[in-house]
Amino acid sequence: MPHAKQKAGNYGETLAVKFLEEKGFEIIEQNYRFGHGEIDIVAKERDILVFVEVKYRNNLEYGPPELAITKSKQKQVRKIAEMFIYQKGKEIDFERSRIDVIAILKLPNEQPKINHIINAF
Repeated sequence: MPHAKQKAGNYGETLAVKFLEEKGFEIIEQNYRFGHGEIDIVAKERDILVFVEVKYRNNLEYGPPELAITKSKQKQVRKIAEMFIYQKGKEIDFERSRIDVIAILKLPNEQPKINHIINAF
C-alpha cells in the first residue's frame, strides 16, 4: 500500500501529465527506471524529447518544490535521460532533447499552482 509521500507524488505526477497533455505533449512513458533512479515523465513536444522531473509539495515547510532539485538530482536525471536515449532512442523520432521541471504546490483549500520550467538544467 503506498504511503502518504508516494500518494502525494502520484497525485503530483497525475496533475503534471494532465497539464502536459493539455499543452499538446505526447506522453511516451512514466516512471522510467534505471539503476537507483527514475524519470517521472518522458514526453514529446513536436520533435523534442522532453524528460520531466515532477516536484510536488502540499506545504512550504521545506520551501517551494523547485528547491528540491539539487545538483546531485540534476546529475542523476541527466544520466537516466542519457540511458533512455541509448536504450530507446531508435524507436522514437526526435531531433533534440531537454529536461523540464514541473513544480506543483497544492496548499490546503487552494487550487494547485503549477510552475513549468522549460529546459530547467
